Amino acid sequence: MKKFFTVFAGRTASFSGSPTAFVVALGTVIIWGISGPLFGFSEVWQLVINTGTTIVTFLMIFLVQNSQNRDSAAMEAKLDELLRAVEQARADFIGIEHLTEEEIDDIRARLEKECGRKGEKPPPHHAMTRLLSRR
Repeated sequence: MKKFFTVFAGRTASFSGSPTAFVVALGTVIIWGISGPLFGFSEVWQLVINTGTTIVTFLMIFLVQNSQNRDSAAMEAKLDELLRAVEQARADFIGIEHLTEEEIDDIRARLEKECGRKGEKPPPHHAMTRLLSRR
C-alpha cells in the first residue's frame, strides 16, 4: 500500500504542476462559467464548482505534502552524506533536522557568531556580487 501511494502521490503531484493540468482546470472553470445561463446561475450551479474545488484542494494537500516530505528526506540524506564525506565538515550537523526550531536557531546564532556576523546579514558571495554587478 505504501509503495502504491508513493508512486500515486508522486505522479499526481507531478501532473498537477504541469501545463496540461492547468489547461484542464481552466477548461473546467470556463465550461462551468459558460453553463451558468443554462442553469440560471442557481445555487446548485454555484455549489457544484465550490464542492468540486474544495474536494480537489483537500485531497491535493495530502498528495503534495507526501511528495514534499520525500523530497526533503532525500535532500537531508544527500546533505548528511556530504557532511560525512568532507573531512573539514562537522559531523555533528548530521540529523539536526530532528531538533526543535529553537535549537536550530541557537546553532545558527553560534555559527554566525563564529563568523563574526552577530545579527548582521552575511556578505554576498563573490560570485553573487559579480552576477549582481552585471545588471
